[in-house]
Amino acid sequence: MTLKPEPTAPFHSVQYALRVLKTVSRHGNGVPDTEISRETGLPMGHLTSLLLMLRREGYVEQVTDGAYVIGASLLLLGSGTARRQALETKLQQMLTQLRDSVGAAVYISRYVDGEIRVTQYADGPRTPAVNEWVDFRSSAHASAVGKCLLAQLDQNGRRDHLSRHKTARLTSRTITSEKVLFSKLDSQPATVPVLDLQEYAVGTVCAAVPLTAGSSAGCLALSLPVEDAHRLRAAAATLNRRAAPVLLSLAL
Repeated sequence: MTLKPEPTAPFHSVQYALRVLKTVSRHGNGVPDTEISRETGLPMGHLTSLLLMLRREGYVEQVTDGAYVIGASLLLLGSGTARRQALETKLQQMLTQLRDSVGAAVYISRYVDGEIRVTQYADGPRTPAVNEWVDFRSSAHASAVGKCLLAQLDQNGRRDHLSRHKTARLTSRTITSEKVLFSKLDSQPATVPVLDLQEYAVGTVCAAVPLTAGSSAGCLALSLPVEDAHRLRAAAATLNRRAAPVLLSLAL
């Protein structure tokens, strides 16, 4: 039975909005407006304006195929374990979409308690992840992720990290001089992606852009096989332009 919403009753509109949000939440992979209408009993005319409002406020999002998924504002209303799991799920979906957009494996990394941690990533058969042949925690001086995170630390923070993780030569391109490394980090423009051109591993190139909030250091990165190195700068520019602001609002 189709509902007949009464615009003069505000509390009814709230009920309808909650009904829509519950329906969207049940469909983790997205749900079209026709199915939302069928499950909620709301006519399309009223549903369209309601979905527009919910999108504007960030409670739902519309993905490429037109389906609706839960938005960041709804996720942030939660708390505790449920909120954290919802955020991780949402981030994974975004990383997967970003992977397909740039055609490369993508990663979120943070500097936590003095260590580098890759917290989430998205790869695939055509976009393989980096072969972690040396622990990322021990190779900050060589990887794009590590250099991007070190660049967000002060001099004392960098020295503390390198006192615990020496600058070993991993490839012929690895910078092992602390003085040279710090000079490059200091001259790195904040708006330009940090690159790793086979410094961490032969056969792989990477780029990373910072995701910072207050004193928290984080980054978003991608990796490509060296045969695709010609795509690195364009892919990194896309990463920086299209994804960083959105991921920042969810990740940090």
